[in-house]
Amino acid sequence: MSAGTVLLSVRAVSKRFGGLAAVDGVSFDAPKGKIFGVIGPNGAGKSTLFSLISGLAPLSDGTVFFDGSDMGAVPAHGRSAIGMTRTFQIVRQFGHLSVIDNVMLGGHTRMSSGFMASLLRLPAVLDENRTLRNLSMEWLAFVGLAQRASDLASHLPHGQQRLLEIARAMVVGPRLLMLDEPAAGLNGAETVNLLEILRKINAQGTAILIVEHDMKFIMSLCDRIVVLDHGARIAEGTPIEIRRDPAVIEAYLGKKAIDAAG
Repeated sequence: MSAGTVLLSVRAVSKRFGGLAAVDGVSFDAPKGKIFGVIGPNGAGKSTLFSLISGLAPLSDGTVFFDGSDMGAVPAHGRSAIGMTRTFQIVRQFGHLSVIDNVMLGGHTRMSSGFMASLLRLPAVLDENRTLRNLSMEWLAFVGLAQRASDLASHLPHGQQRLLEIARAMVVGPRLLMLDEPAAGLNGAETVNLLEILRKINAQGTAILIVEHDMKFIMSLCDRIVVLDHGARIAEGTPIEIRRDPAVIEAYLGKKAIDAAG
């Protein structure tokens, strides 16, 4: 893969907690405009790897590059501002706020007005807020939640809260959308709907990095997949290659799981 096609480059990344290596020297390149999956059994280090990439946890070793730039000195909020946003395995909403306000909070990095301008409610701030509200409504419509914009976020069922997280992440216009277990707790119809929404997001040019346990979901969605086991990378390839990889079959999938995913 040429340097010009790589959006995210993870190089020998490790995270140690005492003597335990939760992530152990993992490397991979995620290309621009593609969907890249991370799979592995429970405790393989997937969510820890996501936290290292997004800046929520410090690296023990290694380097994360985003579009060629070293992210070592860039905090989590700074990574969001330059085009790297994420959702979490456990839904994180501001339940006491409306659905539209939740999405608008995600878009604060788009606003250029300073704190004092916000307090004084200057015309430029009002214009920015109006633009952000309109954009937030567009993303709520995109994920099918426009009719619930005024409802409290806490009143949404679990599947719709997942979609709200995606709308909030997308309002900043990311180049890379990171999703940690987005299909967790969804029923069959909700999972199919999520799959179509993510394909539409990707079709607009946004790259996606996704951790997921639903093998049928991730095999049908991803262009490439990396497999972790005990914190280390054991395989990488297309979904077809991953299904056939002996190390993956032995460590994680099993023949029945592969057949079900295919």
